[in-house]
Amino acid sequence: MLHSGKNSKLKFYARSYLREYTPRIFARRQLNRLLREAERSADHDYIMQRADYYCKLTADSTYDHRKWDDEAVSLRNQPMTGQKSYYFDAMEYARYFNGQLKWILRHGDITYVPELPTILKSRPIGDDNQNSVILNLDKVRHFLFVNDQKAWRDKRNVAVFRGDLGILKENRNVFMRRFADGQSPLVDAASTNRWDEHPEWQQPKLTIGEHLDYKFIMSLEGNDVASNLKWVMSSNSIAVTPRLTCETWFMEGTLRPNYHYIEVKDDFSDLEERLTYYIEHPAEAEAIIRHAHEYVDQFRNKQRERLISLLVLKKYFEITNT
Repeated sequence: MLHSGKNSKLKFYARSYLREYTPRIFARRQLNRLLREAERSADHDYIMQRADYYCKLTADSTYDHRKWDDEAVSLRNQPMTGQKSYYFDAMEYARYFNGQLKWILRHGDITYVPELPTILKSRPIGDDNQNSVILNLDKVRHFLFVNDQKAWRDKRNVAVFRGDLGILKENRNVFMRRFADGQSPLVDAASTNRWDEHPEWQQPKLTIGEHLDYKFIMSLEGNDVASNLKWVMSSNSIAVTPRLTCETWFMEGTLRPNYHYIEVKDDFSDLEERLTYYIEHPAEAEAIIRHAHEYVDQFRNKQRERLISLLVLKKYFEITNT
């Protein structure tokens, strides 16, 4: 198989371990300067809007403070989480703060709102998720953009799906039952996990580059979000998905159906109709691609992303460490 096109985990862990063993005092000395930089930034209002979106805690947020004090750990005593990428991504920004400050850090695909204010990667989309404070965690897997040189009109008039199935991914099973085995000429669907109970559904994985030969790419939520949504929206293909239920640093809750991606029904009964419509209306399809690219562009400024991350933690510590 060709190179998958995904981020290099070797490079990620090499940089992360180097950062981990660099004395944190050097980062702490930069914090005030960086916060002043955010205040002076021409897009200060945008930066603060993003930070407040990720951390919805307020001074009057309700939770059991005594229980939080018991469960939270200091930054200096934070153990490495079971999934190391979460730890390294969180500490990339936490190292700027006093090691005596306390937090609750959770790794994994979290689709519930915790009882206490918690730093995590994902949360349900909604108005009652303020205890779920988002940082860009596990970004080596989830945050990936591509440089797609192939025009949408030159791609195949097909929606492609390759992905894992499982008990927690019933939406994917619903999709496969409807479209596996070539049941539609508009859909190329196959599973990639060897342990699936439907061996007839299985095919080898496709590289990202191979996905980009298709006009449409199914972006189906798994344990939480769909990990391919970011790179699909940065490509000249169009993401297709039912209504989104979870969000991460990508702020999936702010995406607009049929403006940033194509939305279909939960049972996929209208998928062929929706694909046909955009195949017959290419200008509308290309407008979705432009809107998706504009949305993705806001995440490309690494310096600004760092400032937003620091402001998220600053707000979190100010509210919880009282």
